[in-house]
Amino acid sequence: MKRSLTKILRCSPALVLLCTVAARAAEEGASPAEQSFGSVFKWIHFLIIAIATCWLFKKILPPYIRRNADKISAAITKATEAKAVAERQLKEAAAKLTTLEQEIQRFREQAQKDAAAELERLRAMTKTDIEKVGVAAKAEIEAAERAARVELKAIAAKLAVDRAESLLAQQMTPSVQEAMIDNFVQSLQGRPN
Repeated sequence: MKRSLTKILRCSPALVLLCTVAARAAEEGASPAEQSFGSVFKWIHFLIIAIATCWLFKKILPPYIRRNADKISAAITKATEAKAVAERQLKEAAAKLTTLEQEIQRFREQAQKDAAAELERLRAMTKTDIEKVGVAAKAEIEAAERAARVELKAIAAKLAVDRAESLLAQQMTPSVQEAMIDNFVQSLQGRPN
């Protein structure tokens, strides 16, 4: 059935042309017997053109229409695939959008936890640094104190020696020196050699 319909559609332009020519001939009032020799050539010429037109429509038009239909079908297929991809991406975006607020909240909570942990770490590190500085300062103070004591002892010893020297110089008179030497000599005499 499809084939016979295709044949009818292919020959329909020729049928339309034949009907048009017949209608024109009827209007002129000429019968086929009265037609002149030129009119027969016109009909032959018309038939040749009609047959050539039908042949062209049969040979050229169906492949062209088929190619055009294939292009349209391919375009429809691509559009369908693109539509499916777009719909899938739209669904993914919608799903992400619904979870976006939850993700943002999780990021905020995580950021707050991280900030609190960092603050606590910095506090502990500061406390440790303060303790280290205190220990170092205490050690420096003790070292400075020891150095000051040693220096103070040295100064006190020097002052004591200087004072003793001055006192000794004041108290050492020639008579005291003689008495001391005599005492020394006597202490040497009483000893066995």
